[in-house]
Amino acid sequence: MSREEFEKSNVFGLGNPNDAFAKYFSGQSYINMLAKTDNGIGFMNVTFEPGCRNNWHIHKAKSGGGQVLICIAGFGYYQEEGKDVQKLSPGDIVVIPANVKHWHGAQPGSWFSHIAVEIPGEETENIWLEPVTDEEYSNL
Repeated sequence: MSREEFEKSNVFGLGNPNDAFAKYFSGQSYINMLAKTDNGIGFMNVTFEPGCRNNWHIHKAKSGGGQVLICIAGFGYYQEEGKDVQKLSPGDIVVIPANVKHWHGAQPGSWFSHIAVEIPGEETENIWLEPVTDEEYSNL
C-alpha cells in the first residue's frame, strides 16, 4: 500500500513524527493524540511506515492496565512472546493484558495505523525491552 493510498484511508491523520519514543522503534512512526478522558484513558492514533515496528515491551500494572489496539488502516503485525504472529487488518481489535511481553508494527510493504487505548490501572508503567531483530521480522 502506497503512502498516498494509505493516507486516504487513515481517517485520523498521520500526526507528528514520534520523536519522543523513536529509540523504541525500528523505522519511522507517527503519533496523533486524539483524546484523553478525566479518568486517564488515552486514545492515540499510532502510524508505522512499512516495516516499522516497536520494541518488545510490557504494559506493567499491579492491577488493571494493559492496552487495546483498534486497527484502522493498512496492514500490521502483533505478537506476544512465545506465540505466533497475528496479521492485522482494518477492523481488527487486539486486547493486550497487563504484564504481557509483546510488540506490534507494520507489515513489509504496507503502512499501518491503529488507535492505541491505554487502560488505567494501579502502578502502571511501560517497560521497553529489546528490539525485534531484522532476522525475526523477516522470518515472519
